[in-house]
Amino acid sequence: MERVEIELGNNTLSLETGEIAKQADGAVMLQYGDTVVLATAVSADEGREGIDFFPLTIDYQEKTYAAGKIPGGFLKREGRPTEKEVLTSRLTDRPIRPLFPDGYNNETQGIVTVLSYGIENVSDVFGITAMSAALTISDIPFNGPVAAVRVGRIEGEYVLNPEAEEADYCELTFIVAGTEEAVMMVEGGAQEMPEDIVLGAIDFAHEQIKVLVKLQKDLAAKAGKPKREFNAPESDGELLTKVRDEAFDRLKEACVVKGKHNRQKAINTVVKETIEKLSTEEDDLSGEISSVCHDLEQEIVRNMILSEGVRADGRKPDEIRPISSKIGFLPRVHGSALFVRGETQAIVTATLGTGQDEQRIDALEGDMYRSFMLHYNFPPYSVGEIKRIGTGRREIGHGALAGRAVEKVLPAKEEFPYTIRVVSETTESNGSSSMATVCGATLSLMDAGVPIKKPVAGIAMGLIMEGDKSVVLSDILGLEDHLGDMDFKVTGTDSGVTAFQMDVKIAGVPRDVMEKALAQARDGRLHILSKMKETIEQPREELPSNAPRIYTMQVKQDKIRDIIGAGGKVRRGIVEETGCKIDVDDSGLVSIASSDQEAAQKAIDIINAIIEEPEVGKIYHGRVTKVVDFGAFVEILPGTEGLLHISQIADRRIAKVTDEINEGDEVPVKVLEIDRSGKMKLSRKEALKEQKAEE
Repeated sequence: MERVEIELGNNTLSLETGEIAKQADGAVMLQYGDTVVLATAVSADEGREGIDFFPLTIDYQEKTYAAGKIPGGFLKREGRPTEKEVLTSRLTDRPIRPLFPDGYNNETQGIVTVLSYGIENVSDVFGITAMSAALTISDIPFNGPVAAVRVGRIEGEYVLNPEAEEADYCELTFIVAGTEEAVMMVEGGAQEMPEDIVLGAIDFAHEQIKVLVKLQKDLAAKAGKPKREFNAPESDGELLTKVRDEAFDRLKEACVVKGKHNRQKAINTVVKETIEKLSTEEDDLSGEISSVCHDLEQEIVRNMILSEGVRADGRKPDEIRPISSKIGFLPRVHGSALFVRGETQAIVTATLGTGQDEQRIDALEGDMYRSFMLHYNFPPYSVGEIKRIGTGRREIGHGALAGRAVEKVLPAKEEFPYTIRVVSETTESNGSSSMATVCGATLSLMDAGVPIKKPVAGIAMGLIMEGDKSVVLSDILGLEDHLGDMDFKVTGTDSGVTAFQMDVKIAGVPRDVMEKALAQARDGRLHILSKMKETIEQPREELPSNAPRIYTMQVKQDKIRDIIGAGGKVRRGIVEETGCKIDVDDSGLVSIASSDQEAAQKAIDIINAIIEEPEVGKIYHGRVTKVVDFGAFVEILPGTEGLLHISQIADRRIAKVTDEINEGDEVPVKVLEIDRSGKMKLSRKEALKEQKAEE
């Protein structure tokens, strides 16, 4: 067994190999505080026939035993991946994938398993470092190492790997991954932070990343295996020349055809005709010719941008496509918006619910409740394709990014006690439907009357980089995403950034390029916000007529059990009597939801009666619950009763209690005294005297 370690932040971080999972091509145990993750990597000895892509699978999995818990549900074992596991699998894949050599198509799998979960809140981010370490010491071709850290900002200071309890105080939280030379991935959110603070957080993170990269190199020096021999497939020079001569000029014309489908149709026609001319029945070269044509297409598009500053659709590098939007066009939904940018459009809806609609999440950190949800859908018709519909990693990832962007401007729960669900249906796509989702979500929330702090817009940036030359692209097309070097998404208000996601296909992005991209993204974001403002400037003042009205009241915590009752009996009774939804949280905040104002007021009155505390000297209309020889017990408030002594029943002497009152009678009584134990003395005689005086 070999082990290396360093002091990082407030804990020791160690990497060790040689004891666990020895049959994997590479296996590393990473420990930081009480958090332990195991990363393993295995790659097939030979490439898969007939594929032109790298079949890499990265899985992150959390075991409930890691936090000393037993899974819920009937089976009592971990089931399908949770949303966090899916998002973290994507997070790990993104900086790892670009570091494999071009042409390597051996099936490869990396698995990160959380074996022990501590309060350090790092199992996800250090899964990236552990995965890189496993690949680095293995014989698998890998041009790493890469490492990742989480950076927060609390009261103006950058914090490395903030713990879970610190997260609520962070003005900014990013996960940053990179090599020793450059940053490769950024993912996170911020409270409307200026671009210079965002860039400062990335710089701070990169300095820590360099330390973790060196640690992996130290482990590889001790325990690394020799890399297996791999030679990238060589191109057929003669075929390349023939295809270039036949197709280059025609492809150049096809690449500037207006419209996504028209352009693709023109490119496909050139490829098809080139295959027909150069391929024969004896020697089928269709696959090779298609691959060469794809490379030529990439060369043409990139050279046009770098040399001429012209993009496939004729735009300048910083030009935004035409934008339009409308709201309130779906009659029954609480809020609706259609956002259109070029050939990308999204129908986005907002639905308001009550506390009973919150999503319960069973996580290693403990049970959590989510009152804001954003779900993103990408049906195949949006790109003119036929596929099975479903929710995959991409849909979950895009929804999480858009949700993080918008969540920063939502009102506080105390101010707006609704559960909110936003759903985006991508109905057409050619470039960043996730950013269209952000814009549409903002518009639909405003249409629903949600008092957001400020509108949020998003923009996707791209990069074409060859040697020392680089061009940053605003509002990228799908083609530019596919053939470019970077996908850089920024969302925010007119004051600052709320969410940020960057992925690259190269070995990293220089700082000056990132700085330029952030500045250009801000200009684009402000332009989009101005277009959205033309549709709606402020959230509607009134909620939709069919949305529930939620009324809140704060009660003392010791009254919560009185409102709920044994087994929820009291609350159920209020719900049955009024038809309202009643939610009570641990702080004593009571939410009453109903579209009927009279029913809501009735529920409020009932709850007020339950929580009301008796006052000495006040007259109540009570109900006789029990008659005894020396008097009667009278309930003056729900669950609160006192003693009405026989001497206090009437203004004269009576022989028996039942001469005046009986069980079940409603009588006026005055509270004479409440002792320290809470026992009350009541008087019907005094109550009648006061009522007579008032008459």
